[in-house]
Formats: sequence, C-alpha cells, structure tokens
Amino acid sequence: MTDHSPRLFASADAIRRVGEGLLARTLPRAEWTHEAHLAATTYLVVERPDIDLDAELPEIIRSYNESVGGRNTDSEGYHETITGVFLAAVRAHVVETGERELCARVNALLLSPRGRRDWPLRFYSRERLFSVEARLGFVAPDRT
Repeated sequence: MTDHSPRLFASADAIRRVGEGLLARTLPRAEWTHEAHLAATTYLVVERPDIDLDAELPEIIRSYNESVGGRNTDSEGYHETITGVFLAAVRAHVVETGERELCARVNALLLSPRGRRDWPLRFYSRERLFSVEARLGFVAPDRT
C-alpha cells in the first residue's frame, strides 16, 4: 500500500462547494483530487438524497470530466468499478458515523483505511481493477 497523507477539509462549506461544483460542473479541474472525490460523494450521500447516486453518479462524473477538458475512454476518465467501490465505502462510513457533522465525517473517512487511494486494491488485483472491463462496467473483486 502507498503512503497516505490526505489533504483534510477545513469546513463543511468547503465540502459543499466541492459537491455543488461537481454537480454544476464549475469545480476547477485542479481541485478534483482523490480527497475531493470522497468529499463530494459523502456530501451527495448525506445532503442530497434527491439524487439517485446508483443511477446518476456515473453521468455526473462523466459530464464533469468532459466539462473540464477530460475524456471518458477505455483508458482515462470515469471508472465504474472504482466509483462503485468508493460509493459503497462512503455509504458504510456514513452509517458508522451517524449524526456527526459533515466535515468531521469527511476528514475521518480520509484518515481511515477506506479513504486510502489504494483501498480498492485490497479487493482487486491491479490487473483486474485497471482493466478496460472494470473501467467500463462494474466487475466483482478477485481477492478475498
């Protein structure tokens, strides 16, 4: 596993800005970090129950990527399996953290094993996780 030194958030408002910037496609590309992915997803799970993330999150991310000049191809951009793994992690974390304030929840997630960039590699071989099949559709883990 890699060294884990996450950039933490200073406030719930900073997290909301990332989440709403994702939705509006106004978040600067340089700010779309791993931490921002998890913060935005936590914000969406906690504060935007009006969005069906299972159905809508893939297009939200794809649209955002394209709005900042990115592409969604077999080798770059949106990754279905990684998104699914981290969405499940965020949902489990939200349940475990109960009624804690948004910033405290996000920072606790970023400091936890689930918040690590390489966390999906606990369940997937590198070859399977970074395959075209896993990028374009959800694939089951190959590690137990």
